[in-house]
Amino acid sequence: MNVIHTEFAQDDFTGEAISFDSGGHLLKGTLFRPIIEPDAIVILNGATGVPAGFYRAFATWLAAGKNIACLTYDYRDFGASAEGSMRNSTATMADWGVHDQQAARDFAVSRFPQTPVWVIGHSLGALCLPFQRKLEQISRVITVASGPVHVREHPWPYQALARLFWFGHAPLVTMVAGYLPGKALGLGSDLPAGVYWQWRRWCTRRDFFAREFGTALPYPDWTGVKAEMKIVAIADDVMMPPRSAWKLMQFYPEAPKKQLVIRPAEFGLSKLGHLGAFSEKNRAVWNALLA
Repeated sequence: MNVIHTEFAQDDFTGEAISFDSGGHLLKGTLFRPIIEPDAIVILNGATGVPAGFYRAFATWLAAGKNIACLTYDYRDFGASAEGSMRNSTATMADWGVHDQQAARDFAVSRFPQTPVWVIGHSLGALCLPFQRKLEQISRVITVASGPVHVREHPWPYQALARLFWFGHAPLVTMVAGYLPGKALGLGSDLPAGVYWQWRRWCTRRDFFAREFGTALPYPDWTGVKAEMKIVAIADDVMMPPRSAWKLMQFYPEAPKKQLVIRPAEFGLSKLGHLGAFSEKNRAVWNALLA
């Protein structure tokens, strides 16, 4: 079931608080759209542990300033889409990256059936397109700080923190609590245990998610995405260094691709990191993401 709950409007865009189904889970989000017919509809797939509200300013900028509609949403059992105790969640990273992202695109296309479809994927948001269906309907992909990173590829001293996250206190606490209590640990948002464990497997294996094809993940269609792709890396991103972001290109061999490294100083900024490109205070980089 797809539901429109409320609507808010300003002079140059409107926003609808919406819900849509993903495998029996009701996902909640917001559909931002310009007053006139949009030139494109963006499905903005967020990063792991980042609530949809973080992307609100960027989505508003697209709708109000670029005449592009944008759907933001929270994955199942997270953020506004959370239902009940996180300890009871069976959600996995594959559920978020494959099934929920597919459901979001299906919803967006149902609302804008004649409008070009863009996918903007932040981190996890661009990793799993080859596992999804109807890839031919996508006309443009922009990936930001996304790639199959291995724990050994992080620069030091951040690599030490990453190793603690995968091999230190975080897995122990997750086993005891039944979920990752990220807020209590000072690691950001709480995450379902299944999301954390699968994320851990991917980032600590040299073949990333390859050994899960046909089991926890569908078999990928590497040639399915033929749309124009822009691969964006952030120069000071220690979580997803540019060399790891470039590895994402091997997932999309049929897509025409171009690369961009965003260096904060070139935009008058002191830092960006893994999340900063979508922060309202860093809107100076937004045109570069889109260009």
